[in-house]
Amino acid sequence: MWLLGFFLHEMAFGLLSIFLPLYVTGTVGGTLVDVGIMVSLATFLAIPFSFFWGYLCDKTRRYKLFILMSFSSITVLLYFFTLTINIALLIFLFALVAIVHVAHEPPKNILIAESYSRQDWEKTFASYELLTELGWLIGLFLGFFMSSYGLGGALILLLCSFLNLVAFLSSAIFIADPLFIFERGLASMERTLNFAQRGITLALGASEGLIVEDKLKSESLSAFCAGLVLFSLATSILFTPLPIFFSEDLAIAPSFVFAIFVMNSGGGCIGYFFARNKVELNGRRGTVKIIALIRGLLALLLTTAILYVSVSTMLMAIAILIFMGFAYALFLIFTLSISMELLPQGKAGLFNVLVGIGGATGCFIGPLMVASFSFFHVFLVSSLTFFLSYLAFKIFAQ
Repeated sequence: MWLLGFFLHEMAFGLLSIFLPLYVTGTVGGTLVDVGIMVSLATFLAIPFSFFWGYLCDKTRRYKLFILMSFSSITVLLYFFTLTINIALLIFLFALVAIVHVAHEPPKNILIAESYSRQDWEKTFASYELLTELGWLIGLFLGFFMSSYGLGGALILLLCSFLNLVAFLSSAIFIADPLFIFERGLASMERTLNFAQRGITLALGASEGLIVEDKLKSESLSAFCAGLVLFSLATSILFTPLPIFFSEDLAIAPSFVFAIFVMNSGGGCIGYFFARNKVELNGRRGTVKIIALIRGLLALLLTTAILYVSVSTMLMAIAILIFMGFAYALFLIFTLSISMELLPQGKAGLFNVLVGIGGATGCFIGPLMVASFSFFHVFLVSSLTFFLSYLAFKIFAQ
């Protein structure tokens, strides 16, 4: 029951994710560049706060407090959205939303890591992400139906605000801070001991004249961080202007734009379900780099939706988005678990910082490239960036 608040929160943001770009470029009269500035500025401002909230909640060990602060602040700010259509004020309000939004991420990750043993992390993260992805999916469904019936933007924003209010109330009732904080420390210690054991085994084998084919390599934290930033950058370059591509370039009605992203989210749900029930999968570090490579190939395939616009290529584009959602689900579960091993206490927010750096940069680059060049260049650059992410994770996984 303690996850109910996160489920409701994701419902609101699933609805908001597609509604907001359409609202800014439609009702407010802004441009795609305004959308890029809004999202990128908000994400950039949220980056230092991701680290700050992670440090502060670990320092105080008051994880519930930061989750409640996040949900309650978002409730108030989304209500203020309904009081203005001034683009500058909306950008300012969205920046505040982003800053308080990231306050619930590090404590949520820590609560999961400290409440379950290391061997259950993948399964538990997958269960959490599956539940919240279902919330996101329901939010997209709400957007589909509300836009189909022509309901106003103010009503949609009020619904998002109300959902966060209920998320705050349910979290206040069901969430409790853990009594003891030690599981991440044990996981880090186990990783260090395993590395030392491998070194001793290789040294003994060499001293006895055996041919040692294995190599003792320490994992590169910097390569892992670079891979996260590049993967997030590629994803953001691709997905930030994508609703506008379907809405304006392909002339698809807003309700059907929501429907397309419902299918993308559905692919993510399948991925989280798969990860939750296949936790015995080995080699998750190698899987991460393969996912980055696959996403790069899928982004490259999207260029055909521009070069050869037809029903068949549209169906292919939808299939690509579904598989991208599936791949991203596995990527997130594995990288979250790896980060809980690699990052020391007090640095849990670094995962969100790295993702935020790539996301913020991509949120600005994607719309700017559309305004300056075309969607073809967006898909191509996104694909190349995924390939760079693959190379970084390949270095990390060696």
